[in-house]
Amino acid sequence: MYTHLQRDQSRPPVTLSTLARMKADGEKIACLTCYDASFAVLLDLADVDVVLVGDSLGMVIQGHHTTVPVTMDHMAYHSAAVARGLHRPFLIADLPFMSYPSKDLALQHSVRLMQEGGAQMVKLESGGKQTEIVEFLAGHDIAVCAHVGLKPQSVHKTGGFRVQGRERETAARLLDEARRLESAGADMVLLECIPAPLGKSITAELHVPVALEKGARFAIREGGRTVGAGTISEIIE
Repeated sequence: MYTHLQRDQSRPPVTLSTLARMKADGEKIACLTCYDASFAVLLDLADVDVVLVGDSLGMVIQGHHTTVPVTMDHMAYHSAAVARGLHRPFLIADLPFMSYPSKDLALQHSVRLMQEGGAQMVKLESGGKQTEIVEFLAGHDIAVCAHVGLKPQSVHKTGGFRVQGRERETAARLLDEARRLESAGADMVLLECIPAPLGKSITAELHVPVALEKGARFAIREGGRTVGAGTISEIIE
């Protein structure tokens, strides 16, 4: 079942450098969400470039109504399971609800996802003080994917799963937030549940890869053209 894990020089592991080169060369980048080793094997054999272990497992796997109940134990367990089934794809794992309220806790839990969970990058729902946390993690050589737009971990605060950035003022804030996160050291930015025009503006503005998702595909734009694509969940017109 795991024969694909044997060293294969024709399928070297994907790294951040690989993704940067693919973007520069205009190659499409495929990204999918995964929660277990069996599906990880299938994604690897399909030559998926990036795999995300999302805290959405709380809703998809555990049957919760939100991602809030997901813990570090859950994320480390599922990330490790996925990692065992992968050889080529670059692995990203979510930091769950309230696992990064401070710089020290963010670093501690990021290290755990990398050491126990086999993750190569951590993702956190960003905004406000999280910019400082992104900078702190980047300063400790932790690869970070920032998350802008709808933040499911804040669903009780925001009043539900609502589109973010419809109003001009909010859209300008989200664009500025994405810029600051990139400047802080984010290696990738994920956009969720925002209007399509705002998503295009942010992806054209940033230099790092930008994921547009409701769980699966992402598109990367540079200048005004698409240079990479994966699975996109939903774009709000």
